[in-house]
Amino acid sequence: MSHATAAPADPAAPPAGSAPARSHWAWVRLLGGLGVLALLVWSVGTGPFLAGLRLIDAPALAAALGIGALTTVCCAWRWSLVAGGLGVRLPLAAAVAHCYRAVFLNSTLPGGVLGDVHRAVRHGRDAGDVARGVRAVVWERTAGQVVQLVIAVAVLAALPSPVRPYLPALVAGLAGATLGLVLLARAVPRSGASRWARTVRTAVADVRAGLLARRTWLGVVAASAVVVAGHLATFVVAARTAGADAPLARLLPLTLLALLAMGLPMNVGGFGPREGVAAWAFGAAGLTAGQGVAAGTVYGALVLVASLPGAVVLLRRRPVARLPGDCR
Repeated sequence: MSHATAAPADPAAPPAGSAPARSHWAWVRLLGGLGVLALLVWSVGTGPFLAGLRLIDAPALAAALGIGALTTVCCAWRWSLVAGGLGVRLPLAAAVAHCYRAVFLNSTLPGGVLGDVHRAVRHGRDAGDVARGVRAVVWERTAGQVVQLVIAVAVLAALPSPVRPYLPALVAGLAGATLGLVLLARAVPRSGASRWARTVRTAVADVRAGLLARRTWLGVVAASAVVVAGHLATFVVAARTAGADAPLARLLPLTLLALLAMGLPMNVGGFGPREGVAAWAFGAAGLTAGQGVAAGTVYGALVLVASLPGAVVLLRRRPVARLPGDCR
């Protein structure tokens, strides 16, 4: 693949001298995930991990593949919308291939985000603008996390869960943080050459064009909601496969808490905080920590199976045609 000309400097990019800090943080994430897994093995043993894997059957695998196809296409559609809003053309077919490859890499490599880093840089190079390509992925992932958080607050408020008593304080904190970000964005001067001012102005412009524009926001919200529903459905399938027979109204908040834990970038191939939070949530809800660990383990295996088309994309190694840098 021919490389595009050098992209303009990203005002939000870290300084070049921060590479050692990034390396140290990568080790912290990896060791954190290993630490969580070691604590779980010490607490519940290896039985729940192995039992969960032995219980996986063909219907569960088929459900994972079908749900995974739906969520991957929705993620690709969301990414294509955001990229188009930022002025970077991204056809849906190419986005689906990139997303499948990213999900596979996220499921097999430490940290859980290296696949997204790869697709961001790869698309940026193909489009001739690495900075905007990276920002498109950052904002697409951020939008998904925000929608998931809103859905989580609504579900946890409506259904009983171990964290229900703490929700008012959480909502107040989130509202305060949102208000602070809005006030900060409004306080940034319209002009000024400082790095901080340029970074905030770029972020505000990206949010307006890539997320809040009339032609993008509804699709971004709808795609994100379907993705969250798909992840929840996969986790419920995993919990049922692992033997958790609690009513759905009782099980759904627990699986949602485990999904929120996956946002922590401290895992080993996706495993770590998810199983830790699942063990705590299941135990606090009157089930067993072992069932939580088994459910999280089955979920990780199902996600890996659902991501296998990404391995095919990765092995093909076909060069992607260079895309125009601006679709406006």
